[in-house]
Amino acid sequence: MRILADIPDDDIEKLDALAAKTKRSRAATIRDAIKLYLVQKSDNKDWIERGYGYWAGREDIGDAVEYQRAMREDRTPYEEL
Repeated sequence: MRILADIPDDDIEKLDALAAKTKRSRAATIRDAIKLYLVQKSDNKDWIERGYGYWAGREDIGDAVEYQRAMREDRTPYEEL
């Protein structure tokens, strides 16, 4: 579907620069921007379900709580401040 929209000249210049940098057309860049906007503004939280457990089973990462404790080891306890 084609649409007509007024876009400020400054935004068109930035859009054209981005399109040239990514070696894509202005229209393709606008389509991507619309898709991103619609995803960000939707109430759909499927991305949470898709990402759940992504790091499970990874042995190279380690335990997050142990990491936090190690990072805080050299700090003065709150009670002593």
